[in-house]
This record gives sequence, structure tokens and C-alpha cells, in this order.
Amino acid sequence: MPLEWAGLSPEVLLSVDRGGAEPLRAQLERQVREAIRTGRLDVGERLPSSRELAATLGLSRGLVQDCYAQLQAEGYLVTRVGSATRVAAGACRQPAAAPAPPAPAPTLIADFRSGVPDLRSFPMADWMWALREAGRAVPTAGLDYGDPRGTVRLREVLAGYLRRVRAAAADADRLVVCSGYQQGLDLVLRALADGGARIVAYEDPGSPETAGSAAARAGLAAVPVPVDEAGVDVDALAATGADAVVVTPAHQSPTGVVLAPERRLALLDWATRTGGTVIEDDYDAEFRYDRDPVGALQGLAPDRVVAIGTVSKSLVPALRLGWLLCPASIADRIVAHKHLSDRGSPALDQLALATMIESGRYDRHLRRMRTRYAARRDVLVGALATHTPGVRLTGLAAGFHAVAHLPDDVDETAVVTAARARRVGLYGMSAHRSSHATVPPRLVLGFGNLSSDDVSAGIAAVADLLTAT
Repeated sequence: MPLEWAGLSPEVLLSVDRGGAEPLRAQLERQVREAIRTGRLDVGERLPSSRELAATLGLSRGLVQDCYAQLQAEGYLVTRVGSATRVAAGACRQPAAAPAPPAPAPTLIADFRSGVPDLRSFPMADWMWALREAGRAVPTAGLDYGDPRGTVRLREVLAGYLRRVRAAAADADRLVVCSGYQQGLDLVLRALADGGARIVAYEDPGSPETAGSAAARAGLAAVPVPVDEAGVDVDALAATGADAVVVTPAHQSPTGVVLAPERRLALLDWATRTGGTVIEDDYDAEFRYDRDPVGALQGLAPDRVVAIGTVSKSLVPALRLGWLLCPASIADRIVAHKHLSDRGSPALDQLALATMIESGRYDRHLRRMRTRYAARRDVLVGALATHTPGVRLTGLAAGFHAVAHLPDDVDETAVVTAARARRVGLYGMSAHRSSHATVPPRLVLGFGNLSSDDVSAGIAAVADLLTAT
């Protein structure tokens, strides 16, 4: 499809050599021909008007008009009175026949992919309002590169929000805005490696690929630590000799358990005794709807815990906004890596988020989504009870995923494959295990981006697979 330049004349990279032997008109004709033949200019694309091209190249308008007339006669251009000069059909080089595109994947009845919030419920009107408000208020100096930690306004607003909602020990000076969880983890691990860290542990099951790849980029070794019904096994962690550990204490991902009080204390004691660092992924702590969520670990030991938060679950992943609450011992190193990484996250988006939080619209959205996710979880529980009473569902009444325990004689991989043939996306626990073992068979069922009807229809379509012997 040719580019359209609404109300403007397009620019084309052309040049002339006044000292060359080739006449200027011949140079211009040759360059336009080559641009069309090689596909730089596509069929239907506009060329600059003769007046504008002449002014750009310092030529007479008559010379450019003669050039266009010649190329029109040769079939390269087409000109109509009152319309722009365009590349004629058939003038461009015909590309080699492209291979036939693969058949599109069938539309799924339900896709139980975890980690995805309700994209349809993103408060677009509120976000656009916040962007306009931020744009109106931003000073000219605020459009410069600015502080790599992020805008002062967002850091101050976030610090207050995290103190209020997560009981965090939040200080704007030690808060760094980043582009989501992955960048946040990369920055922390690089800073720890600079300080001599060599091993980072991660929960198992958890996110082995994310932790492993981030560790490798920082030059660290990554080791798994088992998770049970009380959360991460701190004794096993101590045996690894790790310098840091990545945990999801408020709502373990993916098992859905909460880190038990005695484990929280033991984990912080491990960090104090060994000089280790706890990296707290606070990924969906706002969405606990059975009772009030527990506070952030960071609030108990701000000198030993780095807390990573984002709006990927509370709003949508596409915003790519997150933050780090940094201990004083590594804050400067994190800021230095952030500066070298990207010179800072988008300032206007930061100001828009600050505006949304200050206006109360962010809290209002979270309250609305808690109600919706709670209702969808109830539908999931009811659908499994109706269609597969032998399948047990575990995990806190929180967030937007839960774990289905399949009978021991069910093949997890076969269930996932067969479900896809029935247009249902299911995902096994094996992807979250460091060993990728498929036993015991489990499914991680995400329901954030599904309607209640989708949840019911999806479970009904695969019910027999979940209990097959």
C-alpha cells in the first residue's frame, strides 16, 4: 500500500552533481527511474510537486517539469490535472513471488494463557485524559532527557502510593522508573554483579527462562530453589550459596501460594546473615480479593530487599512502565545502568500515570477489576466442579490465574495438545519447572483476558481430557 501524505508533499532523497559531465536533467531522470525500478518508490506513491522539488534541489521548475514529462512518456509516472504526480502501475520492479503465508491459526474458544490481564477493560478514556492533562502541564524543560531515575513527580506519587497500598518503605530518591519487569530485573542483577554477586536463585516452579536469561546477561549463575505450600524453601536457598533470590511472596507465580509468615521472617534473616539480596516481584499484589493483601517484604527490610512493580497487570503490558524500590547500597549502580541502558523511560507516560494515580482513577480501575477477576474465578471453580469434579483447583483467591491438579495418570503434554485441536489454549506447569518435568500433571489456568462465558465454554470443551485415564 503506498504511503499517503495527508495535505503534505512527500520528500524523496535525490541529489544532483553540478560539476559532473552528465546534464542535470539526465541525472534527475536517472535517479527517479532507479528509485522506481528498485522499489524505493512504490506504485501509487506521490512525488514532490515540481515547484517543491525544484526548490529543494536548486533547479528550475521547468527542468523538473520536463523530467516528469519524459518519465510520464516512458510509463514511469502518471499525472492528472489537479492531482499529484504518482508512480504508474507496472513501473516498479516486480518482487519475487512470496511463499504462500501459513494458514492462520484457528480462533480459540478460550485461551487460558496466564499473566495477561483483561485487555478489553483497559481504561482507555482515563488514560487519554491523563495524557492530555500531563501534556498541558509539562514544562518545556520536562521534554529533555531528564533524570534516569524517572520524573520527580511520578516517583513522589508512586512513593506515596506504595507506602499507602503496599506498606512499603518507599522513598522517591531511591525509586527508579523502568520499562517493565524484565528491564527492572536486568538492572538489579547487573548492579549486584558489579558488587561481586555470582549466583542468583529463583523459585521452582517459577519463571526459569526469565530468571535464567537475565542472570546470563549479567554474568551470573542461576539456580532453582523449590517452592512448597508455604512458599520458597529458605533452608534449600541457604544451601545454594546464592547471593540473591527472586521471589513472588504475595502471590507465588505460578502456584498461587502466599509466603507463610515464618518463611518471610526466615527469608529476611537469611538476607541479613549472608548479606544477600531479596528481589521481590510484586507483580499482582493489588488483586487479592478474598481478604486484604499482605504488605510488601520490602517494607520490613528496605536495606535488603529490592521491590519490582509494574502496571503490566494492573493496566496493560503495552505501557511498559515499572519501578524499582532500591536499597541504598545498590541504588547508584542501578541508576548508572539505567542511564546507560536507555537514558530514561518515556516522560509523558510517566506523568500520565502520576496523573491517573493522583486523580483516583487508577484506584477506581483496580477496584473494578478485583470484582471482575473474583467473579471469573468463581465461574472457573464452578465449571470445574460441574464438568470435572475430580480436578482440584489451588491458589489464593487472587490475581487472574489458578492451578488445576490433574489425575496422576493424565499426560499433561497430551492434554495440552488435544485441547488445542479443540480450539482451547491450555498450558502445563512443566513450562514453569526448571526440569520441565510433566509430572505431577498440572495446568496453569489464566482467566484474566477471558469473559465468564469464555471460561465456561473452554472448560466444557476439554472436560473429558482433564479426567481421561
